[in-house]
Amino acid sequence: MTAMRRCFLPAVTLLAVLPGPGMAQNTDAAYCARLAELVTRYVGKQINGQNRPDSDSLVAMDRCDHGDTATGIPILEKKLLNGGFTLPPR
Repeated sequence: MTAMRRCFLPAVTLLAVLPGPGMAQNTDAAYCARLAELVTRYVGKQINGQNRPDSDSLVAMDRCDHGDTATGIPILEKKLLNGGFTLPPR
């Protein structure tokens, strides 16, 4: 085995087991979806017997749906904290 192959194979193996940016995005998307569910269920306004999120929450949920979790998550977290709720684990 050449020296280059001996160095390359461990690096490829290491990259295969490390979580990539996609994993963080999936985790953030799942967390955002959980926050949206809680905001809708517990913080939303009652309209015709159903809880409805306010406009800020809807914008945050839309941001999360379009992959902008960095914008959506803080808004939803703030809504829950202002409502007296403890945030779920991330």
